[in-house]
Amino acid sequence: MTDTAEAPEVADEAREALLEAVTSELGDAVVQHHLLPGKDLWIRVANDAFTEVGEYLKDRQRFRYFSYLSAIDWLPSPFGRSHEAMADEADDAGSEEEAEEMVSGYAGGDTRFQILARVYNLTTGLGLNVKADISDDAMSISSWTGIYPGASWHEREAHEMFGIGFSGHPNLDALYLPGDFEGNPLRKDFPLLARLVKPWPGIVDVELMPSDENPEDQAS
Repeated sequence: MTDTAEAPEVADEAREALLEAVTSELGDAVVQHHLLPGKDLWIRVANDAFTEVGEYLKDRQRFRYFSYLSAIDWLPSPFGRSHEAMADEADDAGSEEEAEEMVSGYAGGDTRFQILARVYNLTTGLGLNVKADISDDAMSISSWTGIYPGASWHEREAHEMFGIGFSGHPNLDALYLPGDFEGNPLRKDFPLLARLVKPWPGIVDVELMPSDENPEDQAS
């Protein structure tokens, strides 16, 4: 007899209460949300409400610990799978159409680029992921440096690697690249030609270690 009973849902009263408070108090500033009971919570907020949301989370919900801020480019690589292993290509044969679809992860997204930040309430131990869409026409969002000073270097990196501006940031100078460097290396359409010229580490064929079945190999 096959047991068709569904697994019981995991209760997560703390995150459910947090989500209810955030959505009711921030209103239209929360565009979409996703809760994985017992695991994590994501909220996607309006671009122009990013500062408002950060202030609310820190002052009203006591998310005082800033973990990180970065950017995501959801564009499928226009260079195909040339950067990856041949074995992966064989496994994915015939699924090119699916690979071309742009998927924006939990809480969705309407644009190619997004900002993703994570903060914690150290009293409750809860973490929260905050996402915001970045418009292709106006590649910018307000800075969190006035709320979480630790966001400064994270925003500088996102600006340098993705070309996203952070209004109100005191200094968006480059962190890693030389001053005359052109382009943003973490954009999916930035050509990393070195990967095409020389195999990426981990992709090259690896010679197998001698085995017990080949004692002559061990002797040599």
